[in-house]
Amino acid sequence: MNALAPDRTAPFYRPVAQEVALFDAAHAKGLPLLLKGPTGCGKTRFVEHMAARLGRPLYTVACHDDLSAADLIGRYLLRGGATEWIDGPLTRAVREGAICYLDEVIEARKDVTVVLHPLTDNRRTLMIDRTGEELVAPPGFMLVASYNPGYQNILKRLKPSTRQRFLSITFGFPDAATETAVVARESGLDAARVVPLVRLAGHIRALSGMDLEEGVSTRLLIYAATLIAGEMPIEQALQAAVVEPLTDEPDVAQALRDVIASVYG
Repeated sequence: MNALAPDRTAPFYRPVAQEVALFDAAHAKGLPLLLKGPTGCGKTRFVEHMAARLGRPLYTVACHDDLSAADLIGRYLLRGGATEWIDGPLTRAVREGAICYLDEVIEARKDVTVVLHPLTDNRRTLMIDRTGEELVAPPGFMLVASYNPGYQNILKRLKPSTRQRFLSITFGFPDAATETAVVARESGLDAARVVPLVRLAGHIRALSGMDLEEGVSTRLLIYAATLIAGEMPIEQALQAAVVEPLTDEPDVAQALRDVIASVYG
């Protein structure tokens, strides 16, 4: 969990549709926003960009199986022999009128959604049972959550009653020209050398019948380009940044190397 203070220079993000305008409108009206899309397609960078652009503090929470409502709201801790209440990131965001971003919210325990519901309707309130407080979110506070629909299963599925409390944007991988510009900008690799990387990503994402949960992400392309820009041989860079992260299966790894060879051969 971390807080990102306002910054005049927003982290680099290249819009692909109307997502910036929708975020602006949601923030202005105090509406919650849900971002849906595959791993590494730019959801977190988008939120960081928008928080800095709007001049709002950002609290980011990486959700996981053990994340409880208390982790978000806060708890009493023993300090110097005395019991002291410590706000969690969601409570701090509400008090400060900040943006709270719950990354992969579907991974959190079910009691988390109970806490979020009053913040996602006209009440815009956060109940802190342990202290007896009822906080009303001030202007500027915004709740943003994200998840990867591709990983949903019968045990981990965002309930309709929760989904329908949010505006939603679906993120995908950008078109080739945009992805080339993003990877070149982030890695420092010349755009002409990024083009085959993006072409490779397109081939991998289009493959059918291969035992891959997801195609290669833009994030992994940036990693590969960064290694190549640092003079690592292409084959070694792609093995470390594409093949190994995508699979543990020897047959699938070889198939990926074959695709790489077809692009770079």
